[in-house]
Amino acid sequence: MKIEEYLSSLPSSIISGDDVELSDETIREIFRFAKLTENDVFYHLGCGNGNSIAIALQEFMVKKAIGIDNNKEKILHGQKLLQEKQITNGSFMHQDITEANISDASVILFWFSDEKIIEKMILKFQNLRPGCRVITLWGPLTGYMPDKIDFPYILNVTPFKMAESLRDQMLAIFNTDCIDFAVAWEFADRYSKAVGSRNFENDRFLTILQTVVIWINAKNLGIACGDEIPDPVKSYIGILKTFFNIEVEHLLDH
Repeated sequence: MKIEEYLSSLPSSIISGDDVELSDETIREIFRFAKLTENDVFYHLGCGNGNSIAIALQEFMVKKAIGIDNNKEKILHGQKLLQEKQITNGSFMHQDITEANISDASVILFWFSDEKIIEKMILKFQNLRPGCRVITLWGPLTGYMPDKIDFPYILNVTPFKMAESLRDQMLAIFNTDCIDFAVAWEFADRYSKAVGSRNFENDRFLTILQTVVIWINAKNLGIACGDEIPDPVKSYIGILKTFFNIEVEHLLDH
């Protein structure tokens, strides 16, 4: 099956990230990357189990931290967590993030892949006060150049800077003149480790898939190193097709 068919066959919660919880150490890395301080008002949009809110308040001493999620069970879990830790300057809202009031935010963690949600939220972000830091994973906000990168963590600061092209965005993210197999693998591996599960085999599969996708996107944008498909990429394309019945070659612009 083509990769689009494979992705459409997965539960929507997997694609949206609803069933993926960032580890506490990954959350700490993100906060250090964003330079979270006691002067910040932090929002986690799609907050999951709420650990990020507790960590922001207890370890980074933010002024206020708010978690928003449309999953009521996760919101209740987060509220219970704050009660158990006797944290009073944090809160959770059971709400659609596109309808939430985030006007006092100075730092936002926003990890969504749904383009419709991203488009709506960018409009909200553009109305935030100057200097607000929006953290994403894997890719920057659509159409804008990142201000800071420690892949897979990416920071956009209001007011956002327009990107001339996807090519410019990609070169900025990978900080290189061209993308070869080694670069594609390194960055895919960083992403897998940041969002990894306890199942090594699943992480390995994710790294292989992301490596191939990164290289193909680079090739189509004219920023891959060399004109030929590298042997490791050929091998992984073959592995995906033979062992997982996932077809990706059609993604290449011929």
